[in-house]
Order: sequence, then structure tokens, then C-alpha cells
Amino acid sequence: MTAVFPAARSRRLRRTEALRSLVRENQLSARDLILPLFVEEGLAEALPIATMPGVMRIPERHLAAEVEALARDGVKAILLFGISHHKDATGSDTWNPDGLMARMVRTAKSAVPDMVVITDNCFCEYTDHGHCGVMHETGVDNDATLANLGRQAVVAIEAGADMVAPSAMMDGQVQAIRAALDAAGHVEAPVMAYSSKFASALYGPFRAAAGCTLQGDRKAYQMDPMNGREAIRESLLDEAEGADILMVKPALAYLDVLATLRQQTLLPLAAYQVGGEYAMIKFAAAAGAIDEARTIAECLGAMKRAGADLIISYFARDAITAGIARRN
Repeated sequence: MTAVFPAARSRRLRRTEALRSLVRENQLSARDLILPLFVEEGLAEALPIATMPGVMRIPERHLAAEVEALARDGVKAILLFGISHHKDATGSDTWNPDGLMARMVRTAKSAVPDMVVITDNCFCEYTDHGHCGVMHETGVDNDATLANLGRQAVVAIEAGADMVAPSAMMDGQVQAIRAALDAAGHVEAPVMAYSSKFASALYGPFRAAAGCTLQGDRKAYQMDPMNGREAIRESLLDEAEGADILMVKPALAYLDVLATLRQQTLLPLAAYQVGGEYAMIKFAAAAGAIDEARTIAECLGAMKRAGADLIISYFARDAITAGIARRN
């Protein structure tokens, strides 16, 4: 009896690394990655973040040297978060031209002019209550916060930021920021919207790193993790308001949202691999449960496969220096 063998053999193109590389559908590059940085004013030495091994709060006075070192390692873009010592009820330090946000931008751009410098535009690190805007009796005052976001964005761009990234999740925030920037003559300044941002348990390590703990929660303005259609609606509203890039945050638990959004917009998409995602990989690798480098590659690759053009990740520098992402 003649044996029947399969004519189609998918394994043929998996036989060697050279063949696998030749037909690989998605590639990771340093140009895909954005590294978040936590910068604290008045800090003497770098402060390790216990819940995010390998991540530090950088003293403001060390920021220039840190950005120069990142550039040498191949990092192309950074997202700045400030840990302020000048907090108040509204986060007014963020729209002070001599405040921490403006100083961070000027320092980073002066150190490496070619580095893409993005500001996270919110108030949680700058308010004494830890919420993302102006508080009133029933919660965050959406419209009062919009005006402040516009002022903040103008200060960031005038300090030299290449892009602003509003994360407060106020209704109409992209429209308000776009109008403020245009009125100030910054019509070419791009906006990367945290457009589908969920009220996630995975933000815990970030809040410790950024010093923005709060009473209560942000469920009234961040999204319900169980809602997918609403996430698409939020993102498409931001596109209609003038966003240049749309973001899904967190990344790994919301790849379905990212993939669906990819089918409904032509804008570039970003995915934010948040502190909890980072911490899970780090602690599992430290326990010997997983291979860290392979897991980083697999998770970042999943975000690219789902449709992300850009990935914000605390692993960005490591991914580049370890060869997980190409330097160019």
C-alpha cells in the first residue's frame, strides 16, 4: 500500500533560523518603542521602585545624563512622568513655564535634540488628592479640567516637547488640547491620545513609581475593563477630535480591543505595556518560572501582531540592548 504524505508542510519554512527570519510577519525595532521615565525633583540619588525591579525614579539633576545614556543604547523616544514636590488641588505646577514638566522637557531636548520627547499630560502626579483633574463635591470636574489640560499642553510644547499625550480620560480632552495648541500657534504639534484607557488593576506598580496614590478610584472616568465596544467608541471619538495617534492601555489584556481598533482606523496605534505587566514578567523570571528575554519578545510581538505601531514599555531599553528589537 502506497503511503500518502501531506503536500502542504508548514514546517518547511520553520526548519532553520534563517528561513524563520525570512518569513517572519512582524519585526520589533527600536523605532517602535517608547520608554517611560519617572523624574523626581529634589531627589538626591536614583530611587529603586520595589514593585518594578530595574526601574528607578531619576533625580531631576541626573536627567540629562540619563537621556544621553539612553540615546547611546539606542532608545529613540521617551515618555516623561514628573514626581512633583509642588502639589496643589489643581496641579498648577504643570502649566508653570518654570515648573517640573517644562524643566524636564527642556533638559531632555537639550541633552539629546534628536530624542523624541513626549509628555504625559495629566494631573495625578501633581495634585495633592491624586486624581486626574479638578475635584468638586461629586468627583472630578470634567470641564474645569479640560481648560487646565489645554494650558498644560501649550507649556509642554513651548518647552520643546515633540508630542503631548493626554491621559486624564476627560470627555473632550483631545478637542480641548487641540484647540489650545492651535490658538497658541502650535498647529503642527501632534497629540497621542490615551483613547482606550481602562480602570485596570495592573496600574498598581505605576502609582507607587509616580507617587500618585489616591483615596477612592478612577472608575468614573477610566473605562470598565469588561467593555470592548465602548473602548472603540472612545478611540473613534478621539480621532474625530483631532488625535494623531490612538492608544490602548493596558496592552496584553486588551489585545482584542487593539486588533478591533486596527480594523477601524488608519491612524497609528500605540499600546502601553503597563507597570503590572512589567512586574509580572520580572517577578516570574526572578522565580525561575519563565525565561525573561523570550517572554519580553513574545509579549511585545503580540502587541505588534495585534496592530500596534508603537509600544510604550519599561522594557524598551532592555529589548534594544538585548537584541530583541533591532537598533534601527
